[in-house]
Amino acid sequence: MTVGRRLSQAISEGDGISIIALVRDADSARSAEEQGAEGIALIHAVDGVRDATALPILFRHDAAPEAAGAAGADACLIVIEEHDDEDDLEELHGRARDLGLEVVADVHDEESLEQSLERIDPEIFLLSPRDAEDDEDDLERILDLLPDVPAGKLAIADLQDAGPDEIAALERAGVDAVLVANAKIAHLVAGAPPEV
Repeated sequence: MTVGRRLSQAISEGDGISIIALVRDADSARSAEEQGAEGIALIHAVDGVRDATALPILFRHDAAPEAAGAAGADACLIVIEEHDDEDDLEELHGRARDLGLEVVADVHDEESLEQSLERIDPEIFLLSPRDAEDDEDDLERILDLLPDVPAGKLAIADLQDAGPDEIAALERAGVDAVLVANAKIAHLVAGAPPEV
């Protein structure tokens, strides 16, 4: 059982939208926390990341919950469409919960969102712009999905190249957090101290 920090608590507390920084090493995790991020995301295990930050960690890779736990994560990702024709979605969810991990359901359309609600009823959704129509940009795709997230659930926008204007639009729409890959995030965080 992991003694985890709660991603859901970190992104639901306080004013404004939370920033979750996708990091590649312990130094960038430390830097993201100093710049005002409220969560960290990893795509693979990173040595020393758990010691580098007190922020909750999302394992941003559709892997076994045990891999997320071994990476020091507090939350794991389940890409719903990858498990929609199999019986293992509920089993994966159960294993994650048994390990003390929060589950973040990666959804990209109304169907995958509905599937996740029916089968595992997650508290946190990662709204992905993948498979957007040719005439639809990533921000538009995410904002189109948002109304289908039930009240009381948390929504994270997967908009890795988001700038201040996109962050503001997501915040106005009621998104709780945005996952970004920017190395410098201070300019994205509302009320962040100026860089020195």
